[in-house]
Amino acid sequence: MDLTSRGTAIDVDRLRRLLGDRDLSWLVDRARRRLERGQPLVGPASLSAPTPAQRASAERLLGRSPGTGRSLSIRLDEVDSVLRRSGISPDGLAAAVAALTGPVVLIGPARQAEERAWQEAYAPIDALVDQAPALAAWAVRLRGDGLVRRLAGTPAAAGTLLGRVAVALRSLPADPPMSLAAFAARALGSAHALDDGTPLATLTLAGIRALTGFPDGSGAEWRREAWASVGVLRDELSSTVLTLNLRGTPALDWMADAGEPSVLTLRQLIRRPPTLASPTVRICENPAVLAAAADTYGARSAPLVCLQGQPSAAALTLLRGLHEGAATLLYHGDFDWGGLRIASGLLRHVPWQPWHYTTAAYRTTAAASPEAPPLTGPRTEAPWDPDLAPALVELGVRVEEEAVLDLLLSDLGSG
Repeated sequence: MDLTSRGTAIDVDRLRRLLGDRDLSWLVDRARRRLERGQPLVGPASLSAPTPAQRASAERLLGRSPGTGRSLSIRLDEVDSVLRRSGISPDGLAAAVAALTGPVVLIGPARQAEERAWQEAYAPIDALVDQAPALAAWAVRLRGDGLVRRLAGTPAAAGTLLGRVAVALRSLPADPPMSLAAFAARALGSAHALDDGTPLATLTLAGIRALTGFPDGSGAEWRREAWASVGVLRDELSSTVLTLNLRGTPALDWMADAGEPSVLTLRQLIRRPPTLASPTVRICENPAVLAAAADTYGARSAPLVCLQGQPSAAALTLLRGLHEGAATLLYHGDFDWGGLRIASGLLRHVPWQPWHYTTAAYRTTAAASPEAPPLTGPRTEAPWDPDLAPALVELGVRVEEEAVLDLLLSDLGSG
């Protein structure tokens, strides 16, 4: 049986009997690795602690004993000469290695070609950034953190994956809002394309954070809120917001007449958003403030929305609607690092003005609160009042909303 290599016949049957022996596989492997690195097949190839069978195979290859030391050493140029003289492989050892193990590809050029292929795989994201410059920093991180390579495995698979990510992000935000399955079917042709845990969902959620400034996080609730921030709904009922004396729907009007708090779901806000009934709506962080307003003033309280921590998708949907209806939004929260982070996150989504939530207000309330607990946690900034964060560092105490409840209630009563 002959195999042609570079136009010269190789006697494959004899080659396999001579060099294809498994006891010489180490020698063929060493020769192939040198070829892949572009190194010449000259000099010794050594094997430590060879078995008797490996020594016997080397003796049969060379026609003599290769020695009796602790290691076995065979000169590759000598093997090349044997193959040429015998006519088994007229083109020598390099051709024989290719015949036994397949075409040899230089590692350097192969790696360069693979890297070019990886770079080209990001072309859909580069095109998307041209249309949405807000994604530029995310695209840089995407190239550098190795996530795409781990998820896709190959440049070809990465190109396909990133193309679908770009399609999904280009279709956001969903307007009007729709279910995740409906969005996936419309944008990507499959209702399950964005199911949890898929590479496509993982990368698309990362892009959504870059588009909207939605805070980092994990877990089912975080994913639900992240999708909802761009109008894609995984669950319309779990996301809620607490309100007092908002009007604009029959149910809200009834609750406002009674002066009782209302819990609005994302489903309600999307299907029947309240119409603006007041030019000013106040926002608080803690439900204790809203409960006190309901207890103190009932139906006479000014409209109030409570975030209960980080703003939910329902809260963001409500506040966006109020802002678009020309309402002035006034915000108060805890004077601590967590409170500043909540307020900053809300400000990235909805414009608001401070409601006793300034440096001056903090200094006043801190001075009136000698038993205020110490400030803890990592520092954050207050974009609406750059002097507030340095003041917190200076005084080193946290002031919760409950400590200024009387002040907030006086505004809600006059409202």
